[in-house]
Amino acid sequence: MPKKIRLGILGGGGDSLIGVLHRVASHINDNYQIVGAVFNPDHEQSIDFAKEIDIPTNRIYKDFDTLIEEELKLSEEERIQVCSVQTPNFLHFPMAKKLLDNGFHVICEKPMTMDYAEAKELEAAHKRSGKVFALTHTYTGYPMVRQMREMVKNGELGKIHKVDARYYQGWINPIIHDKEKRSSVWRLDPTKAGISSCMGDIGVHAFNLVEFTTGLKVSSLLCDFNYLYEDNRMDVDGTVLIRMDDHVKGVIRASQVATGEENGLAIRIYGEKGGLVWEQENPNFLYYFTEGKPLQVYKPGHPYNSEVSLNGTKLPAGHPEGIFDSMANIYLGAAKAIRGEAYNDGEFPTMEDGVRGMNFIEGTVASHKQGNVWIDMD
Repeated sequence: MPKKIRLGILGGGGDSLIGVLHRVASHINDNYQIVGAVFNPDHEQSIDFAKEIDIPTNRIYKDFDTLIEEELKLSEEERIQVCSVQTPNFLHFPMAKKLLDNGFHVICEKPMTMDYAEAKELEAAHKRSGKVFALTHTYTGYPMVRQMREMVKNGELGKIHKVDARYYQGWINPIIHDKEKRSSVWRLDPTKAGISSCMGDIGVHAFNLVEFTTGLKVSSLLCDFNYLYEDNRMDVDGTVLIRMDDHVKGVIRASQVATGEENGLAIRIYGEKGGLVWEQENPNFLYYFTEGKPLQVYKPGHPYNSEVSLNGTKLPAGHPEGIFDSMANIYLGAAKAIRGEAYNDGEFPTMEDGVRGMNFIEGTVASHKQGNVWIDMD
């Protein structure tokens, strides 16, 4: 078996939820070993955290630039091969670009950059580098999402008519109504989060699922945001009408103030021969509707599923798998690419997904600001 891929971590220290998710995911399939990191801007806190999770401290660097400089002094057999970028949004672009420019593979949190211009610049750097770039749109790793994609690709729904995706959360609701609180959350600070909060954080996941599962591209959109307060500069709720290839239309709904909602991501696809429904909070169930026939329910681990769905299933049928497994499937796909092995093009989101995502986010902001008009996507 090939040696483990040497992994570097940027961000994700302390009690970071995303940090735990990435670390567990990287370990699940035994493909990676964390060998270096900058977990925190405070070097001592980085060192302490490395000790806490039992990682040697000799390659815990004081900052990102030092990590690059020191790792390049090592032989190719020793140095970090791929870095996982888990920092706040405004650091994704400069870190990912410098990593690619210096010959490192990259696994990056979304949104990929702060704006579309940066995304195009990063795309050019990626092409020059010849390295692997994986974007962690985590939900594409669920076996039933991959099954959904394959069923659509195989024509089991026929011509697609309608797509309805929504992502509802309620976590900002207790914050947004307090002026002092909403002024102190980085997700509501455009200098750190970018031009959009709700659509940039969660709406883009729904957008990504629409294009991932249907294989179609959004060609134009019309968006209406809700900011709730005049002094709040970031959207916390939004509805987007979309037009896609082949006369397909749909809607993407996202909210961070859907009171009581936890992580309500769901997608519905309807075609001339049938429909599919998947919900993230019940990820082991894919519902298949056909005209005049009983409802069918697909579940992971059964031989009737596609190869790419089964490759992403680690447990026998009936054993629940969740978000850690989903992220692990993206790390697994990236590992195959880094090693030059064959892989399905749905095994991990790529640079193209990141560019499309930023194009979508900027399009929604432009549509709203221009008076809720239709905006063409590139």
